[in-house]
Amino acid sequence: MPVHPSPPFNALAARRLREGLGMAPGHVAYGLRAQYGLNIGPDLVVAWERGQRAPDTQEITALAGVLWCAVGDLIAAPGTLREHRMARGLGAPDLARMVGVDPVAYQRMEDSGRWRGNERQSAALSEVLGLSPREFVTATGRDEDLAEVLCSAVTTRWQAYVRPTAKLVPVPRRQLEDVLQRLHADYQSRMVATLSWGGSDSGDGATGREFLNEIVGHFWRLAPA
Repeated sequence: MPVHPSPPFNALAARRLREGLGMAPGHVAYGLRAQYGLNIGPDLVVAWERGQRAPDTQEITALAGVLWCAVGDLIAAPGTLREHRMARGLGAPDLARMVGVDPVAYQRMEDSGRWRGNERQSAALSEVLGLSPREFVTATGRDEDLAEVLCSAVTTRWQAYVRPTAKLVPVPRRQLEDVLQRLHADYQSRMVATLSWGGSDSGDGATGREFLNEIVGHFWRLAPA
């Protein structure tokens, strides 16, 4: 079985939730032992809340049960597909059925961090997990693919890259056309400026490379993120 890193734990939220219930760390530790069979003492609960240690997936799920909250309340800024699924309190087989993907195939995609569903399945995934377009691209492991497509779009004919971009980003094509056109114009104007007498790039292409290195950020500043 693949070994997954622990989800990003929201230590401050855990402490606030415990205090809001009027519980001491010992009460939480007792609940984890009695309800979930986890051999966890009060000192470890305190270490979690101070950010000195991080609970694993099983421990976060159990802690959410003890604190009467959703797992998502204890995860700080989920990034991966698995973390977004956990934040919604869904099992992998359940999510797979909801988006119309074979559970085994879905688990392989989640384990690899590379989503390979079709456009209909991608739309369903975004809806079920409540993902914004930017969250979808990151969670499905498409940031590097998007950067590659955008670099090609601004350095050549942007029109040829509307469809490839649409396959990566769940944004209406008319909006993508506008964004790609503006990105292309911005990049080309920068390159023209460096070739003018007043350009400060000295002909080494540094301005253009800097723009391309930040191309995904430029894209999300223009696109609905």
